[in-house]
Amino acid sequence: MAGAMAIALGPGNGFSLAWTHSVEKTEWREDWRVTDAGLVPVRAAVKGSGAGMEPGPDARLQDGWLVWQPKAPPVRELALAASGATGAGWRICGVDCVTLGADAGAPLLLRPCP
Repeated sequence: MAGAMAIALGPGNGFSLAWTHSVEKTEWREDWRVTDAGLVPVRAAVKGSGAGMEPGPDARLQDGWLVWQPKAPPVRELALAASGATGAGWRICGVDCVTLGADAGAPLLLRPCP
């Protein structure tokens, strides 16, 4: 492992991810919860749609965002690409926020601490 970082989780063991789509240049946000089964997506929102950015079937328009509850099983880790092509990285927020992966490099692996 090249490096590691711990991020304090928000209320209810939650954290959020936000990023800009590399082709559409549109912001995408997701809220996640850490459970015993793994990482569970609880909310997603996107400012529009486009290449590979289709909102969920139950999406509703809320303050200019298409918002929905993803129907996905828990995952043990998230692999976040670091293409350097978006002009920004991944904004990860728990208690505080940090931006990672703004420059091209190896994928970031996000997983709960044991």
